[in-house]
Amino acid sequence: MTNELLLQDFLRYIVTERGYSLGTKEAYQRDIEDFCAFLTNSGESNFLEIDHLDVRVYLAFLNDHAYSRNTISRKIASLRSFFQYMLKQEKIQENPFSYVHLKKKNQRLPRFFYEKEIEALFQSTEGEKPLDQRNRALLEILYGSGLRVSECANLTISEVDFDNSVMLIHGKGNKDRYVPLGSYAADALLEYFSDGRQKLMKKHLPHDFVFVNHRGAQITPTGIEYVLNQLIKKSSLTTDIHPHMLRHTFATHLLNNGADLRTVQELLGHANLSTTQIYTHVTKESLQKNYRSFHPRA
Repeated sequence: MTNELLLQDFLRYIVTERGYSLGTKEAYQRDIEDFCAFLTNSGESNFLEIDHLDVRVYLAFLNDHAYSRNTISRKIASLRSFFQYMLKQEKIQENPFSYVHLKKKNQRLPRFFYEKEIEALFQSTEGEKPLDQRNRALLEILYGSGLRVSECANLTISEVDFDNSVMLIHGKGNKDRYVPLGSYAADALLEYFSDGRQKLMKKHLPHDFVFVNHRGAQITPTGIEYVLNQLIKKSSLTTDIHPHMLRHTFATHLLNNGADLRTVQELLGHANLSTTQIYTHVTKESLQKNYRSFHPRA
């Protein structure tokens, strides 16, 4: 069986049986094809003949080409999964990537807004124009529910349950979850639905997506990022912004105000608690507060 057929078989498996997104599938495909190109250039081109020596040589190759620790970890994880699949299919006798142990990945603290900065950002949405109403609702949803930008862009009106104050979210890997709809977000959405969205939709055929652009079409993740950058320019803030910062802020503010990690994991839609643990940092604000409360020389 050729490398190409083995790869296509694996990619079908992770999409149809594991429910991985197309973006995740493409990432796996790139990592495995890069390894295939390396094998071809080094003289060993058959996936079924790979051994531990080939793996060590590949690791040396990645280090020599100055790939970051995180990139190397991701590539090895992709290949470990691929060869584990072939092992289960009895194509190989042993997974040559099973015993690769890399040093701990670089851990960056997630960037987030302090509460005063969030207030300044919301002030930039003030106004009664249709786009002001949309921007206010958009910001309330991103900060109040911690959605990924793609989840926000794909949210539909039928998935918003005002009676029970929840939203049905279709997350990564086709995993659904319910997230709370806060009172501020609900009020902003109702105002937007009753006025701003109707005016924007006059320029477009009807559809069920919650957030629309100035022409009434479904807003894209790139469009959401553009909107947030415009709000930053209108505000008194000097930082740059990415939609994921609002998700980071959602999680950070929950934990700093007493929420437990498991709850935050469920709200964010993380499959593993270890992913959520990056939010266990404390802000300078709460660090100072605890220092003043508990240190005798504070």
